[in-house]
Amino acid sequence: MSTHFRSTLSCVGLMAMMASGLLFSATAGALEKVRLAQNASPISGITMVANQQGFMKDHGIDLEVRSFTTGRQCLETVIGGGADIATTAEAPTTAAAMANQPIAFLARTQYSDLKTLTSADAGIDTLADLRGKRIAFTAGTGAEVYTMKLLEKAGLTKSDVQLINLRPQDMAAALASGSIDAFNIFEPHVANARRVMGDDARLLNTSGIYAETFNIVLMQDYLESNRETVLNFMRALIEAEQWIKDNREQAISVIAEAAGMPEEDLAAIFDDYIYEVVIDDRTMDILNTHAQWRLESGNHPSGATMPDFSKVVYPGVLQEIAPARVTAEGL
Repeated sequence: MSTHFRSTLSCVGLMAMMASGLLFSATAGALEKVRLAQNASPISGITMVANQQGFMKDHGIDLEVRSFTTGRQCLETVIGGGADIATTAEAPTTAAAMANQPIAFLARTQYSDLKTLTSADAGIDTLADLRGKRIAFTAGTGAEVYTMKLLEKAGLTKSDVQLINLRPQDMAAALASGSIDAFNIFEPHVANARRVMGDDARLLNTSGIYAETFNIVLMQDYLESNRETVLNFMRALIEAEQWIKDNREQAISVIAEAAGMPEEDLAAIFDDYIYEVVIDDRTMDILNTHAQWRLESGNHPSGATMPDFSKVVYPGVLQEIAPARVTAEGL
């Protein structure tokens, strides 16, 4: 191939990249460092894909990821100044709002039903069979609300069962050893336990009882000081969402690797995750439901009242770049 021909191809490629907006650093300056506190599970799939597939860099962001096992840890890290943006669930969000933390909720990126796993020896075939059983959950997360909703659905109260607070990563071992009879948690911890326990694991039918959201939350002062960077971060997430929808099998591979789980395990539950960058009625309903549960259960700071989510949810960012994605009433 001649030097002239290679040069012509290079020019053509350069023009194509510039036209598509991919050559960000050459046309708009150096990459901006953003520190993301990310739950290291498929519930963070959109941010994982946005980083792994280069959408963050395409939009001028050098993403530094810190991994955690719960959204609560992620948001606490952001509140404490150890990261700029968190992937987190509604539970930490409502806790922060009730504590008057100046957080900014930008969008929901995922929702999925929480699940209950039990063992073959526990004798739990229906919701009513939970009576008298040792049930694990993770306090301060959506799993706690799910547990209360599950008991309500079963016609039981907390006094009818023995509730045990465990970290998600400790639940499989506890169930396999017989220390607990069941556990309530989000994926992939259920899939992990099923892989370890094999035929001894039993999934209880609890579909539709409670869906947990995963969301993008940061501090208001960071948003005010870095608005263009945040806009670019959100643009990358929207591109990642579309890429996931267009490349299902490859998305499973990318997210499984980022989450540190076998591809076949994620493939079996992948359709349980609904990935979309939105602020819709579901998003607001779950925030309100969780906040109401905090008030009713007493799981809130002293003197807390129902949060005014208009001071917490910031729809303007998403409206600026993709207004059709903001459909919640009253925003």
